Amino acid sequence: MDFAAARKVMLDSQVRVNDVTDRQLHAAIGAVERERFCAADRAFSAYADVEPEIAGGRRLMLPRDVAKLLQGLDARAGEKALAIAAPYAAAVLAHMGLTVTAQESDAAVFDVVGAALAEAGVETVVAPLGQPHGEGYDLIISEGAVIERPESWIAALRPGGRLAVVEREGASGTAVLYVRGREGVSRRELFDAAPDLLAEMVPAPAFAL
Repeated sequence: MDFAAARKVMLDSQVRVNDVTDRQLHAAIGAVERERFCAADRAFSAYADVEPEIAGGRRLMLPRDVAKLLQGLDARAGEKALAIAAPYAAAVLAHMGLTVTAQESDAAVFDVVGAALAEAGVETVVAPLGQPHGEGYDLIISEGAVIERPESWIAALRPGGRLAVVEREGASGTAVLYVRGREGVSRRELFDAAPDLLAEMVPAPAFAL
């Protein structure tokens, strides 16, 4: 399979046509080998309009969705980023000149994507997703969905830092951008999306007495 040709088709038919206009982002998406971020037997589907499995039930975000989420962050070279359950996004951000840490709770994900991340200069950390590694990030991104705003992720941002994530409850979801201010947190809805929920980020049910 000609992955370079498939990458160009994906960029033209799934990214550019969906109001993703950032040329630096186009260049990064056109350079990162997405087929290296899913299970080897799913590489053929890396550039299709599907969510191929990485490992252990974790999946890549749709090309259109991850591109729009990255554009919403307005990432800039030299910034410090944390990619939580977002290995492909981590590689794209690194190609754009950011200093990136990729965090996963399942080491099996890094068994698949670790070599590609290492070549991209991305630091990898295995830790619970609800416990961000480090602090003072300019931006945080996740390719998985959450039900509600993860306060620990917001706390890991510096003042002025941005978080892009999909909030989902039920069949539909919405990609949102949070910005941490000195006196509060703003929220802006970006677009509709419905990636899989990150199971360990689902709040425990509360029982009324």
